[in-house]
Amino acid sequence: MPLLDSHSGTTRRSYSLSELETAAAEMSGYDLLCLAAAWSGHAGGTLSIMDITAALYLHVARLDPLRPDWPGRDRIVWSTGHKAPSLYLGLGMAGFFDVREVVKLRKLWSPFQGHPHWLKLPGVEVSTGSLGQGLSIAVGMAQALRLKKSDARVYCIMGDGEQQEGQIWEAVMEAGHYRLNNLIGVIDRNRLQIDGWVKDVMNVEPLKEKYESFGWEVLEIDGHNMKHIVDAFDCAATVRGKPVVIIADTVKGKGVDFMEDIAGWHGKSPSLEEMKKGLEQLGLSEKLPVEELLESARKYQDTVDAGLEEKMPKFKRSYWWNSDELMRVEMQPTRKGFGTALQLHGGDERIVCLGLDISGSITISDFYAKNPERKDRWISLGIAEQSAVGVAAGLAREGKIPVLGTYGTFASARCLDQIRTTVCYGELNVLIAGAHGGVSVGPDGATHQALEDLFQICGLPNMNVSVPCDIIETQKATEHLLFTLQGPKYIRFAREATPIVTTEKTPFRWGEANAIRFRGEQARFIDAFQTVPASEYEPEDEQVTIIACGPMVPEAMRAAYILKKERDIETLVLNMHTLKPLDRNAIVKAAGRAGIVITAEEHQIGGLADRVCRIITESPELCQTPIITGAIGIKDRFGESGAPWELIKEFEVSAEHIAQKALELIEVKKRAFEIRT
Repeated sequence: MPLLDSHSGTTRRSYSLSELETAAAEMSGYDLLCLAAAWSGHAGGTLSIMDITAALYLHVARLDPLRPDWPGRDRIVWSTGHKAPSLYLGLGMAGFFDVREVVKLRKLWSPFQGHPHWLKLPGVEVSTGSLGQGLSIAVGMAQALRLKKSDARVYCIMGDGEQQEGQIWEAVMEAGHYRLNNLIGVIDRNRLQIDGWVKDVMNVEPLKEKYESFGWEVLEIDGHNMKHIVDAFDCAATVRGKPVVIIADTVKGKGVDFMEDIAGWHGKSPSLEEMKKGLEQLGLSEKLPVEELLESARKYQDTVDAGLEEKMPKFKRSYWWNSDELMRVEMQPTRKGFGTALQLHGGDERIVCLGLDISGSITISDFYAKNPERKDRWISLGIAEQSAVGVAAGLAREGKIPVLGTYGTFASARCLDQIRTTVCYGELNVLIAGAHGGVSVGPDGATHQALEDLFQICGLPNMNVSVPCDIIETQKATEHLLFTLQGPKYIRFAREATPIVTTEKTPFRWGEANAIRFRGEQARFIDAFQTVPASEYEPEDEQVTIIACGPMVPEAMRAAYILKKERDIETLVLNMHTLKPLDRNAIVKAAGRAGIVITAEEHQIGGLADRVCRIITESPELCQTPIITGAIGIKDRFGESGAPWELIKEFEVSAEHIAQKALELIEVKKRAFEIRT
């Protein structure tokens, strides 16, 4: 079926097989270029699905690019949301927008998010990102179209590793039960996932027999043979009384020899040099306006930079990280502290680590990477977070110390019922890592940025929660949770490199905050501050207290530096590395002394702020003390794609925003005093 004019029913554009092949190759070239311009993304899978994308958007599906919401259109659901660039290129080539616009991929304020969002880009049917959910959406759409007596079809694109998610099989069962012959699934069987070969991580085969057992018609094809692809879609359209799944054998990184069949290219983008080599292999070096598009991406980035600079609070000079010869700071990803602790202490035979397909990214695989003898205590479960929590519970019940980790948003939300019922209710000794917390996850976008996990996890009885501030404190917290604390426990840490503001000698006492004071500019940022346990801190007439957790602790410290240099304001920073239990004594004492308390969290406002304010309002010691509170955090919105430090500015959680909030509250306090007197 060609692209349509839905008003007249006439053809807008049709493609022959050879033209589809040419279009698919061109789309692959654009894909490399856009990923290189973004400096992030998923090269392997976007290339493996590109031939199918070209066929579907340019030849098979009934679409009208000038009426994206035409009721009679076919729906295309991308359950495998990380392949979003392929979706965008399919829409662009079909004429929904200028395909060259996709060069803005993963950039701040761009509609081309790291994972697709239907509210930002016409032609995108649903927002996806968390694997395993798309087929259920497609079942709902197919049911709705049936109720409307519509002859439109629903296509759902999935990955083979994605078949490890239990929700997929619930949807498979439902589609078969209701005999949804208007539903066509497509499985991109490229045989690889992040942690390696699908058959080794968690085998999903035989897919053909499994789908058939649920009442589906199954077609197996070469996913890079355009005639096979088109014929399969034509055949699927003739099937009656059952849903159809097309299992397409593909090659991850297809067309670029140094990417093909390499698991490492799952979540990796090419450098500019690698992009140029890839274009040469695709025969596109002279056919795409490479420099023009790269310049377009640079100009768009200049616009973003200017916009962010405009909205930043202004001070006498720049205090941004490493912008001066003084106050230099080293940065390392906090997640590496988690991996280091597992590597150092993984020899304990009680520890069992569970892999959930992002093992290298969150560093849990450091447990065995240099110690292959531990491999028998490494259980790979693939993309199956909910089941993993249950498995961990079983291990804990038998006396093991299970450790599992995934993106914080999946660990806390997708698995909440399992954590609540199987772990917390039974008080089982399970350590859960909520990795990649906050907006600083960056260009993956909203679906992968954990901004609500502290609400969910801290709300569970019996749960212990740590949010360490840097790589060193993450290691200390992991060690404490492994061997000292018994029961349910959750550690939240970031993905990107953040400032190191502690040392091996910095105190770490579970349940007790650290008190931090700025002592004067130094060559190294860390040397400009003194840190002691909060119980040992003696007040020094501070005017403001900033209570922070995680990577917001360095931002709070920098805010204290700004306030001292700009206004000679003394500030106490409390590093609340233990969020549950919270250090009540430190909060009450600090609030009573300063009278101004600001919380700082890389999370929806309230994960930390609500807990701190509750202590302040419920403490009899403070009932006659006027206290003004303010909160820095995410303001009830979802994340965006963008570079990590761009998002810190965009979401107004930088030190500059903390300092500005402090100055505002000082003025409020001053006016209130003037009114009273």
